[in-house]
This record gives sequence, structure tokens and C-alpha cells, in this order.
Amino acid sequence: MKKRRIKKSAIIKLVSVIIIIFALSNYIKIQKYHKTNEYKLKKIGYNKEEISIILNETKENIDYIIENEYDEQIDDIINEKYYLNKNLEKYIEYKKNNENKNLSDVIAIINTNADKEEYNEPRKADIEKKELMLVNKYNYLEENYTPENVKPISPMYAYDENNAPEEVMEHYKEMFYAAKNDGMDLIISSSYRSYKEQKETYEFYEQIKGDDVKNYASLPGFSEHQTGLAFDILTTGVMTDDFDKTNEFKWLMDNSYKYGFILRYPKDKEYITKFDYESWHFRYVGIDAAKVIHDENITFEEYYAYYIEK
Repeated sequence: MKKRRIKKSAIIKLVSVIIIIFALSNYIKIQKYHKTNEYKLKKIGYNKEEISIILNETKENIDYIIENEYDEQIDDIINEKYYLNKNLEKYIEYKKNNENKNLSDVIAIINTNADKEEYNEPRKADIEKKELMLVNKYNYLEENYTPENVKPISPMYAYDENNAPEEVMEHYKEMFYAAKNDGMDLIISSSYRSYKEQKETYEFYEQIKGDDVKNYASLPGFSEHQTGLAFDILTTGVMTDDFDKTNEFKWLMDNSYKYGFILRYPKDKEYITKFDYESWHFRYVGIDAAKVIHDENITFEEYYAYYIEK
């Protein structure tokens, strides 16, 4: 009888130990879980699907999200096509201050630095990118920059006193003759401009346009024309403002990308390019880049930010 009591007592003690160990183990697991990002995000208010998206972010982004209140747009921002995780905090802050902007525009504006003041703390353009170098109101060329092999353009292709790098001109000629075979008449009205020539151009428009000059011309050093990659293309007898009414313009919009050229300052993208719509200003970027820009209907700024600088 005594042995049975001892055995029963031992069993009870063993069971108690097991229960205590289980409870302690469970407690430790709970405490560990409470320290996880998953738990912290859940506590803020994010659901399972949102958490799974957020947990794929960088440590810095996850910490930032946890430190702030629940934001129902987080997963929508992250799922945007041109989303860059390095810019998450900037997207969120910009959206808060610009509630009327849709997320696609927010992404584009932040990626391209279009939220910043023009010409303020610009960066030196990366000329090593060659035909993919970005020159705009935030990226500049030094005064002494000159593209290689700049030669006069034959009157067959351009108005008088125009010059361009030979290699870029070869690509233009391919496009010129393809257009000619389709009955189109193209002519270059302006091409390469030196720093000095751009300074003169800017001062000329400044006298005509006054404060609006910034929408029509770049400060010297900030003009694509200095790269030698930009051509203002027209058709004989047509002024710039009327060019988009011509068959030549329609042809270029349908075909220029096949030869590596893009419309540089498209309509409705002024908030990114920081220039008024220019139907005549085309830029050589190479066939691969031009096809992506054409197919995805984006600006060169957007392409550069997402596919090159990324």
C-alpha cells in the first residue's frame, strides 16, 4: 500500500514537473514571439497579408514602419511597379503632404528627385554612362565637357551650322532614311551646343520669356544639347509649336524608338521632366533603353532611376 502511495506521489511530481516545463517553454516562446517584427506589426494593426509583404523589406524599412502608426497604403506603395525600397520613407512622407497625388505619381516624383527645388544642390552627370547619361535640372555637365568626334552635319539632314558626334549621327541617318522611305521629310533644327552656346541660348530666351525662361531653356551646363545626344527635329516649313500636328511627328512617335531615339519631354510628364512639352526634342539613348521607355510610356528620368541608378 505504501509502495503504491510512493509511486502515485512520484507520478504526480513527474506530471507537475512536465506541466511546469511545458508552461515555462510556452512562456519563453511567447516572450520571444513578442519580440519579433511579425508580432510588433500585428500589434500596430497590420494583417497577415500586409505583414508578409512588409517582412520582405530591408531592416531599416521594417524598423521605420514599426516606429510609426498603421498605414493602410504601405502594401500598395511596395507593390507599385517602380517602387525602390531605398525610398520608402520618402514616399510615405511625400504622400502625407500631398494626399491628392496618386501613388504612381508619388513613386515617379520621389524616384526622379522631382520633389526637390530645380538647380538646388545638383549632382555631376555620370558621363561614363555615355548615351545613357542623365542631364537635367538636377544633373549637370562641367563647362569643359565636349562629346567626342563632333562634326558639322550635312545640309541634307539639318539646317546650317549644326554639329553632332559622328556615331550619334549615324544612328540618326538610319532613322532619317527609314522615314524618307515612308514619305516623311525630317530636318534637324538644333543639335549639339557647347556650354557657351547654351549660355547664349538661355540669355536669348530670358529676354523673350522673362521668368518663364526656366520652362523653355536650361541653364548652361544643364542642357542635353551639350551631350551631343539631343536633336530638335522638325519638317521643312513647320515651326516647333506646330510640329506635333504633322505626319512626321506621328511617324517619330511610332518609330523613333526602333533607332534608339525617344521624345524627351512628353506631354503630361512636365511634373517629372520640369520642362514644358516639346514635340520636337528627341534624344538618343540606344535601342534597348528606347524600347523600354516607349513600351512602358515613361520618361528618361524614370528609366534612369529604376533601371540604371536603382
